[in-house]
Amino acid sequence: MPSAQFDVSEKLGPAGHPPRALRGFSKINRYWDKYHKIYAAKILPGEYYVTMHGEMIVTVLGSCVSACVRDKVFGIGGMNHFMLPIGEEGGSSSNTWNSAATRYGNFAMEALINDILKNGGRRENLEVKVFGGGMILENMTDIGRKNISFVRDFIKTEGLDFLSEDLGDIYPRKVHYFPQTGKVLMKKLRSTHNNTIVDRETSYRDSLESKPVEGEIDLF
Repeated sequence: MPSAQFDVSEKLGPAGHPPRALRGFSKINRYWDKYHKIYAAKILPGEYYVTMHGEMIVTVLGSCVSACVRDKVFGIGGMNHFMLPIGEEGGSSSNTWNSAATRYGNFAMEALINDILKNGGRRENLEVKVFGGGMILENMTDIGRKNISFVRDFIKTEGLDFLSEDLGDIYPRKVHYFPQTGKVLMKKLRSTHNNTIVDRETSYRDSLESKPVEGEIDLF
Protein backbone atom coordinates (compact mmCIF):
# COMPACT_ATOMS: atom_id res chain seq x y z
CA MET A 1 0.00 0.00 0.00
CA PRO A 2 1.55 3.37 -0.97
CA SER A 3 2.81 5.51 1.89
CA ALA A 4 1.04 8.83 2.42
CA GLN A 5 4.44 10.42 1.97
CA PHE A 6 4.37 9.82 -1.79
CA ASP A 7 1.87 10.56 -4.53
CA VAL A 8 1.25 7.99 -7.27
CA SER A 9 3.81 9.44 -9.68
CA GLU A 10 6.49 9.51 -6.98
CA LYS A 11 5.70 5.93 -6.02
CA LEU A 12 5.86 4.59 -9.57
CA GLY A 13 8.59 6.69 -11.14
CA PRO A 14 9.21 7.23 -14.86
CA ALA A 15 9.19 3.52 -15.73
CA GLY A 16 5.67 3.12 -14.40
CA HIS A 17 6.52 0.43 -11.85
CA PRO A 18 9.50 -0.65 -9.73
CA PRO A 19 11.55 -3.70 -10.73
CA ARG A 20 10.18 -7.00 -9.51
CA ALA A 21 11.20 -7.62 -5.90
CA LEU A 22 13.12 -10.80 -5.16
CA ARG A 23 11.10 -13.59 -3.60
CA GLY A 24 10.14 -12.81 -0.01
CA PHE A 25 10.57 -9.02 -0.26
CA SER A 26 7.40 -7.86 -2.03
CA LYS A 27 5.95 -6.32 1.14
CA ILE A 28 8.85 -3.95 1.72
CA ASN A 29 7.86 -0.33 1.07
CA ARG A 30 9.41 0.78 -2.25
CA TYR A 31 9.12 4.07 -4.09
CA TRP A 32 10.73 6.27 -6.73
CA ASP A 33 13.34 8.57 -5.16
CA LYS A 34 13.26 11.74 -7.28
CA TYR A 35 16.44 13.19 -5.77
CA HIS A 36 18.64 10.16 -6.52
CA LYS A 37 16.56 9.16 -9.57
CA ILE A 38 16.39 5.55 -8.48
CA TYR A 39 13.91 3.10 -7.00
CA ALA A 40 14.36 2.80 -3.25
CA ALA A 41 13.35 0.30 -0.58
CA LYS A 42 12.75 1.69 2.91
CA ILE A 43 13.42 -0.76 5.72
CA LEU A 44 12.28 -0.52 9.34
CA PRO A 45 13.60 -2.19 12.52
CA GLY A 46 13.50 -5.96 12.14
CA GLU A 47 13.44 -5.83 8.33
CA TYR A 48 16.04 -6.45 5.64
CA TYR A 49 16.03 -6.17 1.87
CA VAL A 50 18.06 -7.78 -0.90
CA THR A 51 18.17 -6.62 -4.52
CA MET A 52 19.94 -7.35 -7.78
CA HIS A 53 18.14 -4.66 -9.81
CA GLY A 54 20.13 -1.50 -9.09
CA GLU A 55 17.85 -0.22 -6.32
CA MET A 56 18.76 1.91 -3.31
CA ILE A 57 18.01 0.80 0.27
CA VAL A 58 17.22 3.41 2.93
CA THR A 59 16.82 3.34 6.70
CA VAL A 60 17.07 5.58 9.78
CA LEU A 61 19.06 4.31 12.77
CA GLY A 62 19.19 5.29 16.41
CA SER A 63 20.66 2.64 18.68
CA CYS A 64 19.99 0.02 16.02
CA VAL A 65 22.67 -1.20 13.59
CA SER A 66 22.48 -1.85 9.87
CA ALA A 67 24.91 -3.99 7.90
CA CYS A 68 25.29 -3.28 4.20
CA VAL A 69 26.44 -6.48 2.51
CA ARG A 70 27.01 -7.19 -1.17
CA ASP A 71 28.71 -9.51 -3.62
CA LYS A 72 31.25 -7.15 -5.18
CA VAL A 73 31.50 -9.26 -8.36
CA PHE A 74 27.81 -9.75 -9.19
CA GLY A 75 26.41 -6.59 -7.58
CA ILE A 76 23.71 -8.34 -5.58
CA GLY A 77 23.37 -7.14 -2.00
CA GLY A 78 21.20 -5.85 0.77
CA MET A 79 20.86 -4.15 4.11
CA ASN A 80 19.34 -5.17 7.44
CA HIS A 81 18.21 -3.17 10.49
CA PHE A 82 18.37 -4.91 13.85
CA MET A 83 17.57 -3.59 17.29
CA LEU A 84 19.01 -6.23 19.65
CA PRO A 85 22.33 -8.04 19.35
CA ILE A 86 21.59 -11.73 20.01
CA GLY A 87 18.42 -13.82 20.12
CA GLU A 88 17.80 -17.15 21.82
CA GLU A 89 19.69 -20.19 20.57
CA GLY A 90 17.57 -22.49 18.47
CA GLY A 91 15.63 -19.65 16.88
CA SER A 92 15.15 -19.45 13.16
CA SER A 93 15.76 -16.68 10.66
CA SER A 94 12.93 -18.32 8.65
CA ASN A 95 14.00 -16.63 5.39
CA THR A 96 11.23 -14.02 5.62
CA TRP A 97 11.76 -10.27 5.70
CA ASN A 98 9.37 -9.71 8.60
CA SER A 99 10.38 -12.62 10.82
CA ALA A 100 10.34 -11.64 14.52
CA ALA A 101 13.78 -13.24 14.77
CA THR A 102 15.39 -10.68 12.47
CA ARG A 103 15.10 -8.00 15.13
CA TYR A 104 18.16 -9.79 16.57
CA GLY A 105 21.57 -9.24 15.02
CA ASN A 106 22.58 -12.89 14.76
CA PHE A 107 19.43 -13.83 12.83
CA ALA A 108 19.40 -10.58 10.83
CA MET A 109 22.97 -11.14 9.63
CA GLU A 110 22.38 -14.80 8.78
CA ALA A 111 19.11 -14.07 6.96
CA LEU A 112 20.65 -11.25 4.91
CA ILE A 113 23.71 -13.25 3.90
CA ASN A 114 21.68 -16.39 3.14
CA ASP A 115 19.33 -14.48 0.82
CA ILE A 116 22.24 -12.90 -1.02
CA LEU A 117 23.75 -16.36 -1.54
CA LYS A 118 20.39 -17.89 -2.55
CA ASN A 119 20.05 -15.28 -5.27
CA GLY A 120 23.44 -15.88 -6.84
CA GLY A 121 25.98 -14.25 -4.55
CA ARG A 122 29.13 -16.05 -3.43
CA ARG A 123 30.45 -15.93 0.09
CA GLU A 124 34.03 -15.25 -0.96
CA ASN A 125 32.88 -12.11 -2.80
CA LEU A 126 31.02 -10.53 0.12
CA GLU A 127 32.00 -7.14 1.51
CA VAL A 128 30.46 -5.35 4.49
CA LYS A 129 29.92 -1.80 5.76
CA VAL A 130 28.16 -1.15 9.08
CA PHE A 131 26.40 1.85 10.62
CA GLY A 132 24.43 2.87 13.70
CA GLY A 133 24.61 2.08 17.39
CA GLY A 134 24.11 5.72 18.34
CA MET A 135 24.06 6.52 22.06
CA ILE A 136 21.03 8.73 21.59
CA LEU A 137 19.50 8.27 25.04
CA GLU A 138 21.14 7.59 28.36
CA ASN A 139 19.08 4.48 29.05
CA MET A 140 19.83 3.09 25.55
CA THR A 141 23.64 3.25 25.67
CA ASP A 142 24.05 -0.45 26.54
CA ILE A 143 21.93 -1.49 23.54
CA GLY A 144 24.00 0.60 21.14
CA ARG A 145 27.27 -0.65 22.54
CA LYS A 146 26.15 -4.28 22.51
CA ASN A 147 24.99 -3.95 18.90
CA ILE A 148 28.37 -2.50 17.91
CA SER A 149 30.29 -5.21 19.74
CA PHE A 150 28.11 -7.93 18.21
CA VAL A 151 28.39 -6.81 14.60
CA ARG A 152 32.18 -6.37 14.79
CA ASP A 153 32.56 -9.83 16.36
CA PHE A 154 30.24 -11.41 13.80
CA ILE A 155 32.17 -10.00 10.85
CA LYS A 156 35.49 -11.10 12.33
CA THR A 157 34.24 -14.58 13.21
CA GLU A 158 32.71 -15.11 9.77
CA GLY A 159 35.84 -13.85 8.01
CA LEU A 160 33.94 -11.30 5.92
CA ASP A 161 35.66 -8.47 4.05
CA PHE A 162 35.08 -5.49 6.37
CA LEU A 163 35.41 -2.23 4.41
CA SER A 164 34.18 0.58 6.66
CA GLU A 165 32.00 1.59 9.60
CA ASP A 166 30.39 4.59 11.26
CA LEU A 167 29.26 3.45 14.69
CA GLY A 168 28.52 4.94 18.10
CA ASP A 169 28.50 8.70 18.75
CA ILE A 170 25.35 10.46 20.01
CA TYR A 171 23.43 11.01 16.76
CA PRO A 172 20.83 9.09 14.79
CA ARG A 173 21.78 8.32 11.19
CA LYS A 174 20.03 8.17 7.85
CA VAL A 175 21.67 5.62 5.54
CA HIS A 176 21.32 5.26 1.76
CA TYR A 177 22.92 2.11 0.34
CA PHE A 178 23.49 1.27 -3.33
CA PRO A 179 24.26 -2.49 -3.45
CA GLN A 180 25.16 -2.51 -7.14
CA THR A 181 28.13 -0.18 -6.57
CA GLY A 182 28.66 -0.56 -2.82
CA LYS A 183 28.35 3.19 -2.24
CA VAL A 184 26.81 4.42 1.01
CA LEU A 185 25.58 7.95 1.71
CA MET A 186 25.07 8.66 5.40
CA LYS A 187 23.78 11.68 7.28
CA LYS A 188 23.99 12.20 11.02
CA LEU A 189 20.72 13.75 12.11
CA ARG A 190 21.39 16.65 14.45
CA SER A 191 18.07 16.25 16.21
CA THR A 192 16.74 17.04 19.66
CA HIS A 193 13.84 14.64 19.03
CA ASN A 194 15.74 11.45 19.78
CA ASN A 195 12.84 10.09 21.85
CA THR A 196 10.84 9.90 18.63
CA ILE A 197 13.53 7.85 16.94
CA VAL A 198 13.85 5.41 19.83
CA ASP A 199 10.06 5.08 20.03
CA ARG A 200 9.97 4.35 16.31
CA GLU A 201 12.68 1.71 16.61
CA THR A 202 11.00 -0.13 19.43
CA SER A 203 7.43 0.15 18.13
CA TYR A 204 8.20 -0.71 14.48
CA ARG A 205 6.48 2.39 13.16
CA ASP A 206 6.71 3.69 9.67
CA SER A 207 8.87 6.80 9.82
CA LEU A 208 10.13 9.69 11.90
CA GLU A 209 7.48 12.21 12.87
CA SER A 210 10.09 14.86 13.63
CA LYS A 211 12.03 16.62 10.88
CA PRO A 212 15.59 16.76 12.17
CA VAL A 213 18.15 19.15 10.78
CA GLU A 214 20.39 16.95 8.67
CA GLY A 215 24.16 17.14 8.90
CA GLU A 216 26.61 16.87 6.05
CA ILE A 217 26.62 13.75 3.91
CA ASP A 218 29.45 11.30 4.51
CA LEU A 219 30.43 9.01 1.64
CA PHE A 220 31.55 5.46 2.45
